[in-house]
Amino acid sequence: MLTLSQIKNKSALRLTNLHPVVRSAATALIERCYKLNIPILITQGLRTIAEQDALYAQGRTKPGAIVTNARGGYSYHNYGLAVDFALLLPNGSSVSWDMRRDDNNNQIADWQEVVKEAKALGFEWGGDWTSFKDYPHFQMAFGLTLTQLRAGAKPSTSAVEAAYKIFNRKEAEDLKGDVIAIVKVNGVKVADGVPEKGITYVPVRVIAEALGAQVGYDSVTRTVEITSTH
Repeated sequence: MLTLSQIKNKSALRLTNLHPVVRSAATALIERCYKLNIPILITQGLRTIAEQDALYAQGRTKPGAIVTNARGGYSYHNYGLAVDFALLLPNGSSVSWDMRRDDNNNQIADWQEVVKEAKALGFEWGGDWTSFKDYPHFQMAFGLTLTQLRAGAKPSTSAVEAAYKIFNRKEAEDLKGDVIAIVKVNGVKVADGVPEKGITYVPVRVIAEALGAQVGYDSVTRTVEITSTH
């Protein structure tokens, strides 16, 4: 099995240009699934309007099966607010969209375990939609409709803070003591910290990714690595 760093590197390019919260949550999803012995690959992140139109044409005016009902501007992918995933197979190079696979042999379909982790991080799952079900799709709408996004709306500060609160819930639970320090990056609250003896303790990933850096953890060497994307 590949290391966590190797698995994350396979998805790194597709996480570029996503909204910071979505990027952080997608990274955390990869890490959480790895702990469950379910390696995953992010197969799609930000998708341009032109790329969306080309995908929409597939199965309509171009060869192939229909894979989306969304034209350019009508997908959360077009605004960096969505990702698609697949299961990374044991050979480390092939992927699967088989929703019945149980490669970690715990009698629960790996796909459903990934979905459970994604929802805990605040993602909406396309498999819950009533019309065109998009099973590999996760998104964070921040309370915005596609009409609002096409008009230029951006996630509000309060919506971003609420998303960070959901995303950081597990990390915050791991911290001991009374939480009395609010940690902000560029005016936006990203976490609650625990002050002790002049030091404020807060999950390193929260701060690093809020500043645009990527964080990885290698469980074998017990090493945290921060990589600047600037």
